[in-house]
Amino acid sequence: MSNDGHVPKAYGAQTEAEILSQPECWAASLDWLDRNGKLNELVRGFAGIDEWVFIGCGSSYYVALSAASTMASLTGLRAYALPASEVLLFPSQFRSSKTIAAVLISRSGRTSEILRVAEQLSKRGIATVGISCTPGQALEKLVRSALVLSVADEQSTVMTRSFTSMLITLQALAASIGKNNDFKLAQRGIVPAAQEILSTLPARVRDFVRSNVFDDYVFLAQGTLYGIACESALKLTEMSISYAQNFHALEFRHGPKSIVSQKTLIGCLLSETAYTDELSVLEEVKRLGGTTLVVVNRADERARAAADLLVELKADAPEIARAPLYLLPGQLMGLHTGLEKGFDPDAPRNLSRVVVLDDEDPREEITHAAL
Repeated sequence: MSNDGHVPKAYGAQTEAEILSQPECWAASLDWLDRNGKLNELVRGFAGIDEWVFIGCGSSYYVALSAASTMASLTGLRAYALPASEVLLFPSQFRSSKTIAAVLISRSGRTSEILRVAEQLSKRGIATVGISCTPGQALEKLVRSALVLSVADEQSTVMTRSFTSMLITLQALAASIGKNNDFKLAQRGIVPAAQEILSTLPARVRDFVRSNVFDDYVFLAQGTLYGIACESALKLTEMSISYAQNFHALEFRHGPKSIVSQKTLIGCLLSETAYTDELSVLEEVKRLGGTTLVVVNRADERARAAADLLVELKADAPEIARAPLYLLPGQLMGLHTGLEKGFDPDAPRNLSRVVVLDDEDPREEITHAAL
């Protein structure tokens, strides 16, 4: 207890609570979408769009990667992701067209680069959708349509439930555009799956972290899960001040595998679509002496034999709808690694909740965080 009688807050308590709240947050987000009819409104308002670009910064860019992959898979439309900085600094790569729509992603709704992109695209006549978690912010006023998931907002610096909730919402949008009602119903199925996973996984990850010391962290995935691999690596970097990388699984063979050792934790997010090829990479990593975290919906004997820490999701939803579940181990690994190293994951060093750039005051310190 401190001198003023207050009990100090435990390190990481807020982040842990937000990670564990995700199943309820997802259910509330889907309920909100059902009640307000926003998805049907967007489908009508953006009829005729044949190309979607998803734009974000930091974690929000990784939401964009997985959301774009989902849009392409569920609709057959062209969809891709760009960091906001690319749109601002190299605008010629983004063509103007009445059949293009841009989805601008910002947890806070006031990330400077996203707001500048919104202004730029508006001047170019490109239709925009904004998605955030904080109501009444500038982004809402700069886009044609806005989705604001107030239920998913967070107090912590690092994005956890906001990431997965915004992804689920954008996946529901893709399903609405693709008229895939079965997918939207299946999204509900990952809620009880997440509750079951989170009933035991936090303690398993904590014990694993306490028993192992790693110099490097790598996350591997393909397709829709690649954005999840990127975000998993970022959670390790932010919450534990660790060096973490991400690669497309098969690209890891082309040079990066040189870092593999017992002190390298390789997180493999195994899909069903590319299971055989991804599993061959996992087994190669194991032969080279790496320590492995394997996340898979249901493991066969080969995956079990190659896993040092195995996380089975056991969800009956379609592969793409399960994507948010694959992030839970990475979030918990970041949290418990940070705690084990003596850091506070609620307030990582050098970071803030929002990146706001002030060009008029060069003295202002610019900080970077998940957005």
